Amino acid sequence: LSCRAETIDRDTKTITLDTGETLTYDKLMLSVGSRPRPLPLEGADKPNVFAVRSIADIEAMMPLFEAGKKLVIIGGGYIGLETAAVAQKMGLHTTVVEAMDRVLARVTDAQISEFYQNLHREEGVDMRIGTGVEGFAFEDSVTGVKLSDGTLLDADLVVVGIGILPNIEIAETAGITTDNGIVVNENAQTSDPDIYAGGDCTQHPNSLLKRNLRLESVQNAIEQGKAAAAHMLGDAKPYADIPWFWSDQYDVKLQTVGLSGTHDKTVLRGDPSTRSFALFYFEGDKLVAMDAINRPAEFMVAKKLVYASFANDHKVDPLALADDSIKPKELMVGL
Repeated sequence: LSCRAETIDRDTKTITLDTGETLTYDKLMLSVGSRPRPLPLEGADKPNVFAVRSIADIEAMMPLFEAGKKLVIIGGGYIGLETAAVAQKMGLHTTVVEAMDRVLARVTDAQISEFYQNLHREEGVDMRIGTGVEGFAFEDSVTGVKLSDGTLLDADLVVVGIGILPNIEIAETAGITTDNGIVVNENAQTSDPDIYAGGDCTQHPNSLLKRNLRLESVQNAIEQGKAAAAHMLGDAKPYADIPWFWSDQYDVKLQTVGLSGTHDKTVLRGDPSTRSFALFYFEGDKLVAMDAINRPAEFMVAKKLVYASFANDHKVDPLALADDSIKPKELMVGL
């Protein structure tokens, strides 16, 4: 603990630590994760500007999370919206600034984005959509956030959630292949057969989805870790799974199966105004993904349906998915 691996020597199979100590290995696992993408603005290094990545980040910002304080959140992704929900419940005056034309634009359909924008506004959050950040007003700390429309937002603290960068530098320096992540195969093996990697830092193939992915999720890190351990021990269990994610905001739990973005049709089940519904994503007649809002039964069923769609070309009737009177388990007929 409390030491950093600085270099990997693949010829001698050794790792040099920042303490000067050298460790030898037969097999090496890189679980180096990722780091928040920095905001390239003057003042972003001030003590009241925070990223959200580790428990240390949370502990650093918590003293400023007081009712009545003015919080500006830069970025309308999961991190930004989850932070907004916590802050709003604690009584802060919260503003979310998102440069794109909707929140969660990289990961979901416009219908889900609209739901979350409305949700946060209903809870009292000031949502500034389609607005960039041009700079900060600051002295010893940031006092304001300058927007691209000319507005200056007062701020007691700022949280920046504009994505992450994979920690690939130690692998690059060692001559291991990288490409928006440390490139691994289905066994989490890098271009060096004795070095493995897993989690946010990896670019990996998925034989089910027939594409390469870099996934920022707990599920992916766990499953790649299992695949790496199995292969090291001579019992290969190649990793290929349908990704899934979740997000908790206020009394709303979002559970996602699969990856949207390639879809050309959506099917709505339930009523968004009730804060309980599901949205199914189709590419042609193939079910490729699903977002469930407070619908755990549909989430569990969708995990099986989306998997079967890719693994066995299983077809699902869109009209049945849309019919809220049909019980979720009845949607699995034919599996």
